[in-house]
Amino acid sequence: MLRKNRPAFAIGEEALGKIRGHDIELCPNMERPYPPMLRRPPYTASLVTRKEIEKHINELLEMEFIREIAHNEVKEITWHDGKSRLCGDFRALNNYTKADRYPIPRILHILDKLEKSK
Repeated sequence: MLRKNRPAFAIGEEALGKIRGHDIELCPNMERPYPPMLRRPPYTASLVTRKEIEKHINELLEMEFIREIAHNEVKEITWHDGKSRLCGDFRALNNYTKADRYPIPRILHILDKLEKSK
């Protein structure tokens, strides 16, 4: 299984696992039609921070981990050791994403089935 799905796993620190062919389905519904607020003004950031954000985005684009979309709610978080990472605020977008639900079986049902096995 691991060999068959090798591209999904990262090999080195710079490499990222990739899953191709998985798209997220956005679906409007009657309770929540597509709002104009999905496009908001970007978070305020200094010029230095903006350059760091662009650098992070370009690195992720080169690694084909992300692709360009019309969503600009990205913020850079800087750690105490000087390293930084990007964080996206997708709360507004989550209201329009169709959820994939795969319920986990209850442990008691699994144990009941095992009780009768040999």
